[in-house]
Amino acid sequence: MASRRLFSLLLLIVSLWTTSVQSLDSDPMKCNSIRNEDRIDCNPDPPISKEICEQRGCCWNAGNNTDDDGGNLISRALPHLGVPSCYYGENYIGYKIEKIYIKDEDLSMTKLKRVRPSGFPKDIENVNIEIHQLNDQVLRLKFIDANQKRYEVPTPKLNIPSVSKSSNSRLYSTEISGSHLIVRRRETNQSIFDINLAQMVYSDQLIHLTSKLPSKYIYGIGEHREPFRKTTDWKRYTQWTRDQVPISDHALYGSHPFYMMVENKTKLASGVFLFNSNAMDILTQPSPAITFRTVGGILDFFIFFGPKPEQVVQQYHNLIGLPAMPPFWSLGYQQCRYGYNNFTNLNQTYWRTRQAGIPMDVQWTDIDMFDSYNDFTYNHKQFKELPDFIRNVLHKNGQKFIPMFDCGISSGETAHSYRPYDYGVELDIFVKNSSKQIFNGKVWNGKSTVWPDFSHPNATKYWSKMFEEYHKIIEFDGAWIDMNEPSNFYDGQIDGCPKTEIENPQYVPGMTDDSLTLRHKTLCMTARHYNDQLHYNLHNLYGFQEAIATNEALKTTLNKRPFIISRSSAPGHGHWASHWDGDVISDWSSMRWTIPSILNFNLFGVPMIGADICGFIGDTTVELCRRWYQLGAFYSFVRNHNVDNAIDQDPVALGETVVRTARSALIYRYVFLPYLYTLFYNVHQNGGTVLRPMFFEFPDDDHLYDIETQFMWGDSMLIAPILYPNQTENKVYLPKGTWHNMGQTFESQGQYFTIKDSLDDINYVFFRSGSIIPMQEPQNNTEMMKSKDFGLVVILDPKNPEHNAKGSLYLDSGDSLDPVKKGEYNFYNFEVKNNTLTIESQHLGYQTNQSIIVLEIFGIDRKPTSIIFDGKPYYQFIYTTNNMLIIQTKLSIYNNDNDDKSKKIHYQFEWKFN
Repeated sequence: MASRRLFSLLLLIVSLWTTSVQSLDSDPMKCNSIRNEDRIDCNPDPPISKEICEQRGCCWNAGNNTDDDGGNLISRALPHLGVPSCYYGENYIGYKIEKIYIKDEDLSMTKLKRVRPSGFPKDIENVNIEIHQLNDQVLRLKFIDANQKRYEVPTPKLNIPSVSKSSNSRLYSTEISGSHLIVRRRETNQSIFDINLAQMVYSDQLIHLTSKLPSKYIYGIGEHREPFRKTTDWKRYTQWTRDQVPISDHALYGSHPFYMMVENKTKLASGVFLFNSNAMDILTQPSPAITFRTVGGILDFFIFFGPKPEQVVQQYHNLIGLPAMPPFWSLGYQQCRYGYNNFTNLNQTYWRTRQAGIPMDVQWTDIDMFDSYNDFTYNHKQFKELPDFIRNVLHKNGQKFIPMFDCGISSGETAHSYRPYDYGVELDIFVKNSSKQIFNGKVWNGKSTVWPDFSHPNATKYWSKMFEEYHKIIEFDGAWIDMNEPSNFYDGQIDGCPKTEIENPQYVPGMTDDSLTLRHKTLCMTARHYNDQLHYNLHNLYGFQEAIATNEALKTTLNKRPFIISRSSAPGHGHWASHWDGDVISDWSSMRWTIPSILNFNLFGVPMIGADICGFIGDTTVELCRRWYQLGAFYSFVRNHNVDNAIDQDPVALGETVVRTARSALIYRYVFLPYLYTLFYNVHQNGGTVLRPMFFEFPDDDHLYDIETQFMWGDSMLIAPILYPNQTENKVYLPKGTWHNMGQTFESQGQYFTIKDSLDDINYVFFRSGSIIPMQEPQNNTEMMKSKDFGLVVILDPKNPEHNAKGSLYLDSGDSLDPVKKGEYNFYNFEVKNNTLTIESQHLGYQTNQSIIVLEIFGIDRKPTSIIFDGKPYYQFIYTTNNMLIIQTKLSIYNNDNDDKSKKIHYQFEWKFN
């Protein structure tokens, strides 16, 4: 009843406001009161002129632009980035509110009517705004055409929360004040989403909406070569999947219209996701404010209220699909290059890596392994030994093999000679052109290329059949899907694309030069997918849909947990596949950028993420490669790969310095793979980050919100590598607390420490007090580790009166399908409290003979007089001079009692001081 009374009051307010619309509308436009930083662009589409601006009923002031010709015409063909010359006045009214009403307890409706042309063709005259209160933490705002259906992103893979009953614990409230729709955080009354509905544009091929931001601390906004914390200084972030080397100010491979905010004083966090797959620009400005401009679909916003940053991310991931659980072997080191060119080179690289004692789990090949660059083939002349090598060397040694699977299929082969094409024609699953004929473009293979339509119901059948048949020849263990933006060497077909509004919208997101169009290096926008859907709408989903089909194809073919690395990605991608940073340049700035990138993709729900170690494009150097190994060993996806016209950059090829660094860094990684695997289990169950920014763990430290040269594994390990040339020492910022590194203890008040560089020691990894971290003895590959015993690194918190510490361990077979769903896993909790370590199983469903054989307990300031194990004296311990207690033991971690399988594992060690 209270909510109904509130909305009745709002209706009265709106009614009073709308009666004054005509008088406001007839007044001269109020322009001078708008600050430069608050201007909302009314003429974002070229050409930009005073005449066009005033026709739209907007304000014109070109005084801030040096290229204006006397105040009448801005001489540019490109959309403006900076203070707009044409902007909405204070009393501009494009839409007015006609009605507000309540449909049910948790859904309210607002009706808008267009009262002035926007300047864009086919304005939507009547817009409905649906406000869905999904649960206490998540709100949905949906803007739809009230009169006819528009394209909406297919939703079967979106896990929309079931609407819950009204709750006093809701973290948000909504209101309409004047023309503003405002979403607030109830606890602080801070506005999180604040839209002036009168200034919204909702036309057929441009939807434009601006919201005020609660602060300038904004993160996310898609895949770009930009810092982790995004600027609000007139910046554009285009969402349009494109085959583009990672450089600044360009759209890259993925589209992720999601951002997270940290609100200024409270440090509370919120997030916003626009569920729209069309081309769009997301722009920030100094107000601070954010603008969404999309050329199709609808506006469908989900707003997440955390209130902690990690909780915002978890809420987002639960919506789009929780991250996949990777196979354990995929956490190992992986090696590749484009340009082995023959088996001899591949074999030599493999063996010299193995002989150097560098742990390695996966060998990859690029398209040079194919016959004429054609998918599902291999070059019988240059790589004739490859099938035997995979079976008799890699697989016998417990290692894996992954080849490339480009999405483009050759259509230029001799008739009936290339089954991937013939079978696709038989199933009619290739993308069509506007004339309903198979769409032909060009990539690496043959004379012409066609593309499977992964939105087609038969596409998964086709892809799975191709995988099954290929696996009989090449026994691969995972899939690398590339060029799936989709990339095309033509702008459309060889003779271009039809000249239509779909191909040439009035506003083109991401325009960086006069010739750039949406079809640049991809398919025509008028290309047709299943059910006559336009590529215009589905382009950003192509790689995502291929990832789903590939996931199913691997399950069918291997009957094991899929592992897929994909270049293109979209929201929900991490539920099906993983990602790498594409064609990164072999230079220092690119290496540094990979840290913001891996943090970004953890926000986007793709925690298995990394970049090609030592870089992909161009020749690396010994120093750069050495430093990149120190960083890359702590990506979640760790692989060396480079281009065909560059030097070999595997460690041995670059000499002993790189070998020593790579070996020590990777061995250190392998020690802590059980901890990394447990982090993946946690996000697989709950969402969240594996690799995370430090401010997620230390929100009260203002210094951390701009640091992106360091990152954390979960909540316990901090990684701070050297990222610049010619450095012999490293300045590391440690948040307030006690940290441990290589036997050293650092008491920090939130400050920098200078760490001397060491070639072999991993002195840039720090362990947080209060943590219990599982570890294993490293081996040459993860298969060999599956039978090895565990140890625990216990780091007590000296600031806590009870010296508390916590941790956990997840364990399963490493590659079985759905082990959590089937209950075929073990999970253990570890806790120290009051000088007592407790080890306890939470779930036992995976049989193992492994044990915990050593406990390394840091932070005990004096030697215990005795150790009590499960109530009895225990004597197998050592106390070292650096305040470490080492307890040697052999604790079985599985219940082998045939008579009572329900019995838990439970151990306790207590250290006493008399």
